[in-house]
Amino acid sequence: MNSQVRPAIVSFVALTLITGVVYPAVVTGVAHVCFAHKASGSLIIRDGKARGSELVGQSFTDPKYFWSRPSATSPVPYAAQAGSGSNLAQSNPALAEAIKQRTAALHAVDPENHDAIPVDLVTDSASGLDPHLSVAAAEYQASRVARVRRMHVDSVKLLINEFTENRTLGILGESRVNALELNLALDARSSDNH
Repeated sequence: MNSQVRPAIVSFVALTLITGVVYPAVVTGVAHVCFAHKASGSLIIRDGKARGSELVGQSFTDPKYFWSRPSATSPVPYAAQAGSGSNLAQSNPALAEAIKQRTAALHAVDPENHDAIPVDLVTDSASGLDPHLSVAAAEYQASRVARVRRMHVDSVKLLINEFTENRTLGILGESRVNALELNLALDARSSDNH
């Protein structure tokens, strides 16, 4: 029996060290050397401070900012540890009510805007953490942001265009705008003008 237990224990310890310590350490080390920005969380640093991640949305409710896509995480929006979609069917009354409330909030801060509201401004993303807006959602908000910041709307639209990311590999997904990066650029422009 001892001849069977000892090899089993040695194999268990060796495989635990290889797969639980050595392999993760090597992969982490290679990632930090080859992909330092991504391995560190794709943080957006401004003035020496981390302002957020390129990969996780943030809640913006001030009319001077572009609002992000709604988050499905609760009770805290964009809580990475709770990332998930709402999983509400289109026929679910809770989804209809959420869309109605989000539509009303958008109309309340920009009552002169009679354009159709892009769907990504009133529905949750699949992860509930999406940091991106469609170009249409950013353009829908441009007049409000320009008015509140006392900027010309064309300047805001140029900024949207500057921060538009094209489809991945030219074919995957849609063109998009990172809301945090766009809002930080707006803040930088505002502070440059003062």
